[in-house]
Amino acid sequence: MAATSSSAAPFLSSSSSLSSPSSARRLLPLPVRRVSPSLRRRIPAVRAKIREIFMPALSSTMTEGKIVSWVKAEGDRLSKGESVVVVESDKADMDVETFYDGILAAIVVPEGETAPVGAPIGLLAESEDEVPLAKAQAQSQSQAQSHFSPPSPPPPPPSDPAPSPAPMAGAKAEAESPRKAVSTPYAKKLAKQHKVDIEKVVGTGPYGRITPADVEAAAGIQPKKPIAPAPTSAPAATPVTPSPAPSAATSPATKASAAPLPPIPGSTVVPFTAMQAAVSRNMVESLSVPTFRVGYPVMTDALDALYEKIKSKGVTMTVLLAKAAAMALAQHPVVNATCKDGKSFSYNSSINIAVAVAIDGGLITPVLQDADKLDIYLLSQRWKELVSKARSKQLSPKEYNSGTFTLSNLGMFGVDRFDAILPPGQGAIMAVGASKPSVVADRDGFFAVKNKMLVNVTADHQIIYGADLAAFLQTFSKIVENPECLTV
Repeated sequence: MAATSSSAAPFLSSSSSLSSPSSARRLLPLPVRRVSPSLRRRIPAVRAKIREIFMPALSSTMTEGKIVSWVKAEGDRLSKGESVVVVESDKADMDVETFYDGILAAIVVPEGETAPVGAPIGLLAESEDEVPLAKAQAQSQSQAQSHFSPPSPPPPPPSDPAPSPAPMAGAKAEAESPRKAVSTPYAKKLAKQHKVDIEKVVGTGPYGRITPADVEAAAGIQPKKPIAPAPTSAPAATPVTPSPAPSAATSPATKASAAPLPPIPGSTVVPFTAMQAAVSRNMVESLSVPTFRVGYPVMTDALDALYEKIKSKGVTMTVLLAKAAAMALAQHPVVNATCKDGKSFSYNSSINIAVAVAIDGGLITPVLQDADKLDIYLLSQRWKELVSKARSKQLSPKEYNSGTFTLSNLGMFGVDRFDAILPPGQGAIMAVGASKPSVVADRDGFFAVKNKMLVNVTADHQIIYGADLAAFLQTFSKIVENPECLTV
């Protein structure tokens, strides 16, 4: 009894660890039960013949996907497990397969457009008889989406000044909308001080933001210094050439109410790609983590000599550093730990080194899983495969989001030192600079020229403390300066 409704959920699969929906797992024979003949005859009447193809979630951070290309065209017959569409997630392009046999009756989201996760992107019909019905359904869905599309944002507030009662009168209409008033911290402080209901104040700042001047106007407070050309706070938002006197006496309220800077003439606005948007979200999220940074000098003469011996076998310096970091993490597991809720942290049983790689249009971090357990040659082979898949945007989610520690190496570009931003969900990230000849003094006071590399580690101070990071860097330095253990 695999009966479903006409709006049965679609099922897609992909090579990126997509699991079939729970309803697919329920399409199993029911326990033995006697069913009357009349009930059996009614079952085909409610059986689904048109299935919606949803935008799949290809990663835990994916909120929307872009249709790169449809492998199949409308009217093509599909077989279970056959690739249907290529979807661009926030990190990779994935071939998505179908769970069912049928006909691709209608494409709802064409190539080049995006859709949120879970939104229908196509319709699958069981037979040719249902194709016209599916096309009509797709057309009605597109019309419904256009009919129920969110209203356009309200026009910006007028530049003409309004006396204090006017904002209060217009505030009733604003309060009826479900949108919450957005205000500056100083405006909130003034509203509390003057006992003004900030939810009833109409903002004149950028995007309707409530400024201190709006609160003062609602409270009936006149400006402290009424200048002839500036009886109101609105002219600050107009692109009029300011006179020297007002600019010198600009108050914080006037600055807060200033409009966004106009675009530079001749500039071109380019929207983020899905990968760039994901990087932007991660970087903003990382700002909420209390981090600290520790630098450490490492002598690399022995490591450079080892690299010259084995680079012909496909071993890169990045892999050598990743292996050294993994071996050091095995001795300092707290640096490999993770804190996600601010209340507890977890020790990761695996040491997965994520390495930052710049690709066309973004940044991605392929993961060398179990880097402490693999020999340097197998690790190099896997790294080569990961980089190749990253360049072609074919990494699976597990290959880029399972890192427990990140390595960023700009030394290959001659960068002496830099600080890296901690990725969300990890405890630390190591920034590796270039190895350059430096004059150093030994214990006996004799000077010598040795290759020195500066390493900076950014760590989550919720779980990793200064002593922990210093001990980890000491161990890392010893491994790099005595790299024989890396080839074992």
